[in-house]
Amino acid sequence: MIIKSLRFTFFIGFLLTLGMMATALFMQYFMKLEPCPLCIAQRVVVIALGIVFLIAFLHNSKSWGVRVYGLILSLLSLLAYVVAGRHTWLQHLPEDRIPECGPGLEFWMNHLPAIDVVQKVFQGSGECATVVFSFLGLSIPEWSLIAFIPFLVFSLKVLITGR
Repeated sequence: MIIKSLRFTFFIGFLLTLGMMATALFMQYFMKLEPCPLCIAQRVVVIALGIVFLIAFLHNSKSWGVRVYGLILSLLSLLAYVVAGRHTWLQHLPEDRIPECGPGLEFWMNHLPAIDVVQKVFQGSGECATVVFSFLGLSIPEWSLIAFIPFLVFSLKVLITGR
């Protein structure tokens, strides 16, 4: 039996983002894969998606409120897709076109204005171009690209149809 409740689907979205964060933390702390700036940016967007999914589930809005959640989720999903796409693009650059590695996120946060930090994170650096792990021939950002497609499709459906 297919459950057609939008509220249930929001809860599933929340669980999926929770699973994505659990996977990211497992890779960081158990597999010892240090996240690059674009990985951290993706995590922030996934957390934001999870929070919106949870609020939408708890609020159980009707009519126009559902479309508001659809809009917010669409924007966040699109942002996540853009960040994962940029990350994937960096990983496929020829060796001579890869940007140099920067001093690191902690340095940027301690020494640069917030807007410059955000800009540098979204630009990525040489460390973002390194493929540190792959599964079935795809890197982590490539898997993220695939994972963000259902979020984007679902959120656009909710935005457009209101259900």
